[in-house]
Amino acid sequence: MSRYAEPMARLIEELKKLPGVGTKTAQRYAFHILRGSDDDAMALADAVHGLKASLRLCSVCNNVTDIDPCAYCANPARNHRLVCVVEEPTNIAAIERTQGFNGVFHVLHGTLSPLHGVGPDQLRTATLQGRVERGEVDEVILATSPTLEGEATASWLASALRGKSVRVTRIATGVPAGSDIEYADEVTMARALEGRHELKP
Repeated sequence: MSRYAEPMARLIEELKKLPGVGTKTAQRYAFHILRGSDDDAMALADAVHGLKASLRLCSVCNNVTDIDPCAYCANPARNHRLVCVVEEPTNIAAIERTQGFNGVFHVLHGTLSPLHGVGPDQLRTATLQGRVERGEVDEVILATSPTLEGEATASWLASALRGKSVRVTRIATGVPAGSDIEYADEVTMARALEGRHELKP
């Protein structure tokens, strides 16, 4: 039997579903919300509801957006013939912080992971392959993280694009092996982009 009233126990259980949030942190968050004003609690609830109601995936690149196409794909000042492929929408911020990339993005929403049942069909690659086949892209930069899954995904995608009239490059190892590019600093990310190399069969 829970030592908390049912509404508090339910909130704690929901907060524990957030990444990096254990029982103690969830309890602190729940009591913080309880101690706050009704307006603060409603603002949080409205923000969560608005997030789910208003956001969608860009029909071009799969980035999370409230407009379609997203701000990157709709920006005529960006080089739409240079596409940087990333695993998740959060990876875009790491690349943008370098202020050295003026192309557009494509978000896969994951990596190949046979152990977790994620194969090529689960990755969002159709629109990227369509852009390449229509001749709209000169270079595809594979900026997946240098993890086992990220490397496997880059290798598979390079093979899938091989034979098409597009240059396929991989970010250099300025990003430490086994890390996630979401946490790379600006200098490391800039060096990785500058040192990218073409993948050979």
